[in-house]
Amino acid sequence: MVRVGIVGGTGYTGVELLRFLSGHPGVEVAVITSRSEAGTGVAELFPSLRGRFDLQFSAPDLETLGDCDLVFFATPNGTAMTMASDLLEAGVRVIDLAADFRLKDLGLWEEWYGMPHAAPELLPEAVYGLPEVNRAAIRDARLVANPGCYPTAVQLGFLPLVTEGHVDLARLIADAKSGVSGAGRKANLGSLLCEASESLKAYAVPGHRHLPEIVQGLSAACGRAVELTFVPHLAPMIRGIHATLYAFGSDDANLQALYESRYGHEPFVDVLPAGSHPETRGVKGTNICRIAVHRPRGGDAIVVLSVIDNLTKGAAAQAVQNMNIMFGLREETGLNLPALVP
Repeated sequence: MVRVGIVGGTGYTGVELLRFLSGHPGVEVAVITSRSEAGTGVAELFPSLRGRFDLQFSAPDLETLGDCDLVFFATPNGTAMTMASDLLEAGVRVIDLAADFRLKDLGLWEEWYGMPHAAPELLPEAVYGLPEVNRAAIRDARLVANPGCYPTAVQLGFLPLVTEGHVDLARLIADAKSGVSGAGRKANLGSLLCEASESLKAYAVPGHRHLPEIVQGLSAACGRAVELTFVPHLAPMIRGIHATLYAFGSDDANLQALYESRYGHEPFVDVLPAGSHPETRGVKGTNICRIAVHRPRGGDAIVVLSVIDNLTKGAAAQAVQNMNIMFGLREETGLNLPALVP
């Protein structure tokens, strides 16, 4: 059994981690922390987990966490980097669901996240946890940087095109919509039901902090610099990401075959039949990314539709997928759930 600790278990990604781990046959959740909810029972805060966990939230304690085999950080940016070194020294493996270890360039990280990095010496070691790209490195990693939600949907959508050289790498466009749960489980005027419902808006058009993460991943995959225009939107739904991706290439490649070949053996990427239009409700609560590829009117524009649940394949479930890989478990363990309906 893998003995697991969770730091920051009261947010949406924390409760999703608990949901998936509650049915995982190879895991014992030993500790779950929250400074604000220390002493509160897990089932008291999350009635959906009644009968699943006989645990109370506790304050983060390095000695207790050091008894775990793996610690998940479901915390805001800037937390994992203050504790990761001590845990790694104690022999604990770490998966960070925030952005502390996603970017390799220290200056770039500090520019986009607006704070000094507390553990820059760990950046070269951290493995970017997109299994469809880095499975072999994840297997042996001590420290995994779980990808962001937008970067997961966008990179999985673009990867077959950029790695096979079928498109202009200087003209990539990602138009992505996210549900309000992406803003986290906190009081925020912009994500209140009355504010977000019946409305759609773009934000961070001059530059979103997920942009350098996406560019870093795509550039590494194809071995060349890419230029991406990325525009995120807040959609009036609770969860889900729909990324509409545009690329331009005039060759006559069979795009459907390209995508089916690239992802045919991936357990959590589902390439839909030609002409399909995936919906976010089709992946709600799952670890699946569904993709459809189109070439409208046979022209040089290529449109890829990529959908995920931002809280699962975009966060918690992908973290569990990474854990399975790290500990030699069957990759699908605990994750083969159908989408939630409605």
